Amino acid sequence: MKQGRNLKFRSVGIKLFVILFCTIVLLSSVLGLTSYYSAKGIITKEVAAASSQAIVQAADKLDFLFTEYEALSRQFAVDSALKADLESVNNPATGTVAKTAAEDRIRRKLDSVKGSDERVLSIRLVSRSLVDVESYKATGTVGVRSDEGVQARIGEIESAKGNPVWFPVRSKGFFDVYGEPALTMGRLLRNIQHPEAEYYMLIEIKGKALTDILSNLHIGQAGELRILDTEGRIVYEDNEALLGQPSYINAGARTPAEEQSFTAGNEDGTPQLVVYQPLATAEWTLLGYAPVSDFTQSADKLLYITLLVVLAAAIIALLIGYILVRLIGRPLGKLALLMEEGEQGNLQVRTNFKGRDEIGRLGQSFNRMMEQIARLAGQSSASAAAVLATSEQLVAASGTISAHAKEVAAATGEIAQGSASMAAEAERSNRNVELMGDKTRRVEEINAVMDASAGKVIAVSEQGAGLMKTLVAQSESTMEMMMLIQENTAKLRESNHLIRSILAPMIAVNKQTNILALNASIEAVRAGAAGRGFIVIADEIRGLANQSNQSIASVSSITEEISRHIEDTVAVVGEAAPLFREQITSVRESSIIFEGVREEMEQFISYISQSSDAITELAAFQQQLGESMASVSSVVQQTSASTEEVASMSSQQFVVSEELVALSGKLEALAEDLQQSLTSFKG
Repeated sequence: MKQGRNLKFRSVGIKLFVILFCTIVLLSSVLGLTSYYSAKGIITKEVAAASSQAIVQAADKLDFLFTEYEALSRQFAVDSALKADLESVNNPATGTVAKTAAEDRIRRKLDSVKGSDERVLSIRLVSRSLVDVESYKATGTVGVRSDEGVQARIGEIESAKGNPVWFPVRSKGFFDVYGEPALTMGRLLRNIQHPEAEYYMLIEIKGKALTDILSNLHIGQAGELRILDTEGRIVYEDNEALLGQPSYINAGARTPAEEQSFTAGNEDGTPQLVVYQPLATAEWTLLGYAPVSDFTQSADKLLYITLLVVLAAAIIALLIGYILVRLIGRPLGKLALLMEEGEQGNLQVRTNFKGRDEIGRLGQSFNRMMEQIARLAGQSSASAAAVLATSEQLVAASGTISAHAKEVAAATGEIAQGSASMAAEAERSNRNVELMGDKTRRVEEINAVMDASAGKVIAVSEQGAGLMKTLVAQSESTMEMMMLIQENTAKLRESNHLIRSILAPMIAVNKQTNILALNASIEAVRAGAAGRGFIVIADEIRGLANQSNQSIASVSSITEEISRHIEDTVAVVGEAAPLFREQITSVRESSIIFEGVREEMEQFISYISQSSDAITELAAFQQQLGESMASVSSVVQQTSASTEEVASMSSQQFVVSEELVALSGKLEALAEDLQQSLTSFKG
């Protein structure tokens, strides 16, 4: 069953079906998904562009609002009448009536500003002492507080040196005393000539004013708008609980030259389309964001259309694949089965394809091929039978020829071996005779050399005996010098011990000197400025003591090394003394041996003279034997050469006969195999 499945999968029709199906489905999927994501990107880009324009317009409105109040504070800063009234109320020489009139004019001016602008929650002039009775405010404005937070914010106004400072929206206003959120702008009204008349102008704007400006700006269905400071904290948000909190989504360190939109994830990881615009008046950024899904819902329809197209393409691919299997796969499968039957030997198989396309022509060609193979098999069977009969006759004849050639080769080989052996023996005897002559002459030469050498040996022996006597005398003198070395080494050892005993007190003195120098340094420090000179002297004494200590250490190490060398010398001398004694004994024995050698060499010379006479007679006999062996060797070589030629020809004939027998056997085996192979075909 498993093999059948593998055959189906290997079918050309199935492969074509799989390729076509995968191509159509994959192409449809790629085109659909590409269109979906392209449309999604285009929609997001267009929405981002439109939202960026809207948020730029909203930022311009906020800048206009902030500029309006900055201009109002600037009018207060340059108003000479207001400045004169503030100087009057802070001048102790001003009368009560004039002071009251000035305060009344200041309050009326503040009331007029608040009454003409309903967006203003409060407007006040706060004294630098942050005392409520010394400050001025519009009617209905709560008093001044001076807690740490208020003082920190007032410090920012002070640091601005008369420039406007904007404070984020606070849920209860600048002084945390109102029931609604408010945005505050502060400015120091400077008076260089009369610093006591300087006041902090605070304009608190209702948070509703920002809400009204941003109410017409919508980003998506669930979008949010925020104003953030440079640190990413929320300056304005509809949800008052988030005021002052860090915003998870912010513009970061983006520059105005970059695109005013980007995509980022929120706290839940949902992709958000973010647009922003920095404000020109304050160092704040207007930021809005909404889920990307709010803008791409229309593009989701493309995804559903893509799925439908892919499903339809899959159905069409199935139909086309079925047609391909019917038209191509099945005919090829039938043809493959017929060819497998032909492979088993059935040459009667034929196709029944009636079409005129490539499949039909392939079936007709298969039928003609099987007919030709059947005819060829019949002819080959007849030829194989004839070859088999001929090969049997050839095998019998080749066997007879091979047997005769083998007998001739064996006889010729024996003759050749005998001739070769005789030639080898003659040659070997001739070489031995020549070698004997060479050896005889060599012995004569060696005897002459030995005679001369024996005379030299006698002379050398006499010289050696004299030298041995001299060597005995020198060895005894050397022995006496070794004894002197041992005595001097003992004296050096005692001197080394004396040096060590001298170095020990010096080391103790150096340690004491270091201690005294340290004590002198301590006393000099206690003495203060008067003891600075002693500190220098104590440091120098300590340095000299350290150098002395290092020198003593070097001398100690050198003394130790000398001591080791002395001990090594003593050991070597102790080992060498017995050797010298043995050497003197050996030299005396060698002198006696030289005398014996001289007597033996005199007898040896007489033996050499007798040997030289005998060798001269042997050389004459060897010359006669060499001439006889030379003539015998020449005859044997001629006979051996003729025999080897005959043996070589017989061997070649035998080899040819053996190859002929082998080829005949192979021909017979091939004929039988061919006949058996042809019997498997059913023609």
